Amino acid sequence: MSKELVETWMTEDVVTISPDMPLPEAHKMMTEEEIRRLPVVDANGKLVGIVTLGDVREAEPSSATSLSVWELNYLLSKLTVKEIMTKNPITVRNTATIGEAARTMLERRVSGLPVVDE
Repeated sequence: MSKELVETWMTEDVVTISPDMPLPEAHKMMTEEEIRRLPVVDANGKLVGIVTLGDVREAEPSSATSLSVWELNYLLSKLTVKEIMTKNPITVRNTATIGEAARTMLERRVSGLPVVDE
C-alpha cells in the first residue's frame, strides 16, 4: 500500500472555504457536512490555510465566562476563518506515495494533508 499514489486515495470533490467566512458559518458547515478540516482558499483558488474543528473549538470562549449568550454570539460572529486558520499548511502532491504522505503526517504531527498540484 505504501507504493500507491495519493491520487488514488484522495478526496476529489473537496469542500473549501474563504478566509473571510465568519467562524460560526464555517463551524456550521463542518458540523453539517461532518468534516473535521477545511482547506481555506483565496479568490483565485490558491490554498492559503487550513482550519480544523479543533481550531474552531479553541476559538470558542470558555464556559466559565461572565459574558451573556448574546454577547458571546456577537463576539463569535465577528471572528473570521483567517483569524484562526493555520497559514501555509503542510501539503502533499497527488503524485506522492501513500507512504511518503504518512511519513510526512507522522513527522509533522498533522492529522491530514491537503493535496496540491503544484
